[in-house]
Parts: sequence; structure tokens; C-alpha cells
Amino acid sequence: MSMNAQRSQYLFTSESVSEGHPDKVADRISDTVVDAFLSVDPYARVACETLVTTNRIVLAGEVRAPEDVLSGIVDSLEAKVRGAIKDIGYEQQGFHWRNADYACHLHPQSSDIAQGVDAAGNKDEGAGDQGIMFGYATVETPEFMPATLQYSHNILKSLAKARHADPTMGLEPDAKSQVTLLYENGRPVRATSIVLSTQHRDGLTPADVADIVRPYILKVFPEGFVDSETRWHINPTGNFVIGGPDGDCGLTGRKIIVDTYGGAAPHGGGAFSGKDPTKVDRSAAYACRYLAKNVVAAGLAEKCTLQIGYAIGVTDPLSFYVDLQGGQVDPAKLEEILPQMIGGATPRAIRQHLKLNQPIYERTAAYGHFGREPEADGGFSWENTDLVEELRRAF
Repeated sequence: MSMNAQRSQYLFTSESVSEGHPDKVADRISDTVVDAFLSVDPYARVACETLVTTNRIVLAGEVRAPEDVLSGIVDSLEAKVRGAIKDIGYEQQGFHWRNADYACHLHPQSSDIAQGVDAAGNKDEGAGDQGIMFGYATVETPEFMPATLQYSHNILKSLAKARHADPTMGLEPDAKSQVTLLYENGRPVRATSIVLSTQHRDGLTPADVADIVRPYILKVFPEGFVDSETRWHINPTGNFVIGGPDGDCGLTGRKIIVDTYGGAAPHGGGAFSGKDPTKVDRSAAYACRYLAKNVVAAGLAEKCTLQIGYAIGVTDPLSFYVDLQGGQVDPAKLEEILPQMIGGATPRAIRQHLKLNQPIYERTAAYGHFGREPEADGGFSWENTDLVEELRRAF
């Protein structure tokens, strides 16, 4: 997008997937496991991967918690996992919350990894892995998110809310959306195409589905964004009855662009779901979003991209980079002061500043980890803009 930002006119596209998409079902289960551990032990270690397919749920990965509670947590997982699937709405012949076969292959965390991450003696807590993490914010929407992604999310959230409120409307849990917008002078001005594929009850035609979903889609966009030239593609394959894990295998961590910025900003490559906050793939990406959002909310730039680099077992970041894409302030000064605002951007400082050692992750698994409202119990704390006044004073 940095190249596109210099052009007077261009098209850009982002997609989203619903809570019932197979990969999102897997993400939801993995984050259900994270919350189950953190609700008992705030310092538990979890790296949970989930596979879902036709009437089968498989958990695998590494965990650590006190011996006296570990077996109890693991024993409680099946009921929690089935509850999550029931909440999504899967009661189909090919994937049913009650009847699907369940297998748990979680095992203790590697001692080699643990010794690098744990604080000991004069050594502070190290990063849970090497890697690069990015954060991004833009003035395109009130949520400081890319408009193409935000509208894609909002379409699916609106339809999911309607489906849960009225199960007789004929929609099923699995769905994908995609929005293409025309940008003029760096700002979105019009929707050129809207794509929606949604699982539906047998017997509905594409025209029936279009009649159901169109009013909900139209409400998502600002006045005038959808016009007579907007191209609509509703269930373009013609039929979408078999869906969810029965139609396509789902795996944790396969929708990382949907989870972040819809392709409008770089991505470090690491997934979020299923990981406790010692894993910088998750916590440092949240910190990057938090800082980037505050920079833009403070009016210091219209767009902000941040990158932090880490090495496994090493406390301090290897690098801290800010790109304002032509902002009015010196990015080098931001690179100096932003890490200080969160205690040096060490893994421990990030966890403490954003209060991440809480069971707040299951809710992040669908409709993006960013662009959400901060919640009273600490959920989406990285969406707070509490650094704005301090940043304005600094500049």
C-alpha cells in the first residue's frame, strides 16, 4: 500500500471469513484452550493447534501449568470445545458439536524452550520465539483500520448476528466476504465489487440468498459507496449447502491476513490463536497495533506501520522500526520514545502494560484481532488510545 498511497486512483481488495469458516472454528477452539489455562493459571504456557474435519476434532501442542491443576484443565477441555462449536451453530450431519469425535494430544512444553523464556537469576523473561511482528493503523475508518477489511468484517458480523437471532432465515455458519474499493488520493470513495459466499439451508437458490443478505450488506457501507455500477457476486458457485469442517478441513493459524490488516500492511508470518502471551507472535503484534493506533489517533500521521524484531530467549527487541508514509513528525523520534512508553517493549513489559495474562482470547478468534472496541474486563486492551495525550505533548 505504500506505493499505492502515492497514486491518485487505484483499486484495493480485502477478504474476511466468518466464525463458522473451518479455519476460524479451529482458531476458536485453540483460543478456548488458551483461556481455559489462563483462567486457572495466568502464567500457563499454551501452544495449541487444532484440526477440524468431518465430525472430527483434534487438538495437539504443548502446555505448561502447575502439576496439581494441569490434569484438571485438560479434562475440562472437551466440554469447553464442544460448547464453543455449539455457540458457533454447528448442528449438522457432517459436523455436530455433540457427535464429532474428539481427540486431545496436548503434551508438556519443551524444557529447552522453557529455559529460554523463563526469567531466572539476573535474566529477565525472554521472547518465546524469534520473529518479526508488525502493527498498522490508518485514518480510513473510525476504527483506524483499512476500509476494505473493516467492511468485509462488518458484513459477516452483521449476518452472523442476524443468523443467531433468527435461525429460520436459512443461513448457516460458514461464510466468506470480500470487498473491493476505489481509492482516490489515498481515500476510499466507492465499492466497485462485493463478494459474499455463505452456507445456506438446502433448497435456497442464489437469488433467494441474495435477497436475504443484500439489506444487511447495504447497511455496512457509508452513504453512496454502493451504487449502480457496483458489481455483486453472491454465492457465485451457485450452491453452498455442504460447508464448515465437513466441506473443508480447518486448521489453526491459516487466516493471518484476515486476522490483521487485510493485506494493506506487512505481516510477520506468525499466527495468533492458540498461543499464550509469552509468545511474541501474539503479544508483540498486539503491542505494535497499540502503538501504531495511538500514533494515528494522536494526529501525528494518517498511516503508521511498526515493526519489532525478537530472538528466542532474548529479552530486549533486536529492532524497532516506524514508517509514517509521509507523516509530519520524525519517525526516528518515535522509534526512541514509543518503546519507552511500554517499558522497553520487552515480552514481560508488553504483557504487563496490556494486561495480557487473562482469559480474553476466545473472543478474538473471528472478525479480526484489531479494529475492535476495548472491553471492561481487559479484552482488546491493545485497542485503547490512552497514549494519545502523551504523544501529542512529545511533539
